[in-house]
Amino acid sequence: MSDDAEPQAPPAPDPTALLRSRSFVVLLVFSALIGIIVSLISWGFLELVHQTQIGVFRDLPDRLGFSDVPWWWPLPVLFVAGVIVAAAIVYLPGTGGHVPAHGLQAGGTTEPAWLPGIALAAFATLALGAVLGPEAPLIAIGSGLAIVTVKLARRDAPPQLLIVLSAAGSFAAISVVLGSPIVAAVLIIEASGLGGAMLPLILIPGLIAAGIGSLVFFGMAAFTGLSTSAYSLVPLQFAPFTQITWEEIGWTILLGFAAAGVTFVVRQLALASEGVVAKRPLVWIPVAGILVAVAAIVFEQSTTHGAEEVLFSGQDQLPGLVSGASTWSLGALALVLLFKGLAWSVSLAGFRGGPTFPALFLGAAGGLAASHLPAFPQSVAIAVGMGAMLAAFLKLPLTAVILSAALTISAGAKTVPLIIVGVVVAYLSTLALEGVLGSRRDAASEPAAVAEPAAADA
Repeated sequence: MSDDAEPQAPPAPDPTALLRSRSFVVLLVFSALIGIIVSLISWGFLELVHQTQIGVFRDLPDRLGFSDVPWWWPLPVLFVAGVIVAAAIVYLPGTGGHVPAHGLQAGGTTEPAWLPGIALAAFATLALGAVLGPEAPLIAIGSGLAIVTVKLARRDAPPQLLIVLSAAGSFAAISVVLGSPIVAAVLIIEASGLGGAMLPLILIPGLIAAGIGSLVFFGMAAFTGLSTSAYSLVPLQFAPFTQITWEEIGWTILLGFAAAGVTFVVRQLALASEGVVAKRPLVWIPVAGILVAVAAIVFEQSTTHGAEEVLFSGQDQLPGLVSGASTWSLGALALVLLFKGLAWSVSLAGFRGGPTFPALFLGAAGGLAASHLPAFPQSVAIAVGMGAMLAAFLKLPLTAVILSAALTISAGAKTVPLIIVGVVVAYLSTLALEGVLGSRRDAASEPAAVAEPAAADA
């Protein structure tokens, strides 16, 4: 045998054997501990955001002597939000987390040093009115907190252990706002691309952390008497849906196309703006805050509805939109789609947060508008609109179906096939639109690429 022969790689560990081992039981205990820690901190963070929203947008104007909230109030608040977020991005490690215009990122781990910047940028974004949700920062914060916990217990923890428990921390954190460990698990698995024989090694600890974390979260809400409805999704109330017709299938397909088109425009505007914002964030993010405020003010002055329908992520406003559907005219729905869509696009480019809840709100508003079509029940239209908009932006079809079905469970199981149709149409349409755009960009870059050798020869 030659001395130059390369040594054989050690055999890969057997996942089934690992699941049966005593060390995996210890891992599950540690995952439960992480679930408790992450859920407590996540609950405190979300409650702080909620109370700050109330204090800034309701109590502070009253204390300053205003009988009502002035129409211009969002302008200074969103400007300050932009300044804080920009400072967190520029001066703190981690750039405040990932840019939400690029979608929901759930893979990888969060370095502990990044946590202050991520938390500060997310707090300013969520508490001061930008149009983004808490799910992306919570995923990052849960991951970072898990790594801190592991390193405090064992400084020489192997990378594989950090990855598994980092995912468990993300599971626990996101289950807080989605209201279900199962939905959280589906989102994390689909967004991060987990799969294969090693999936149970991450899924089981993640479910333990999410389940224990959810118990602690709801227990804290009951213990303190504070409502979690402002930052935790709850099922919407609909009249039962009993029969599927060909008209509903046709409208569902058209709504899926429409959701893909609207979302594509919002995202492309955000991506184009993000390139500008990234060059001078200290200037352009405060400007983005002013633009969000202007959109909310124009909407409030143009309709009988408040600026809060445009500001914030929409998760707190979603139940009111559905229960108060009769108070929304087609004109008001068109305006909220326009102005909240623009505010969402601007927020995606500069602020830090998640895209999930604005997509759900806009999908519900679009579905409510579509329910004015003949033979298209409101419960079906809203369910399909939410699922289609979510699938078009996140490009996570399974998550879109499960989350929309969970939110509209009161309408009955027969809405689910129509949600699936709408989600698939929106998902495939989005891929087609992105493919066309990519082909045009490649074609536009070809002449420049061909001209380079000629320029070099000259």
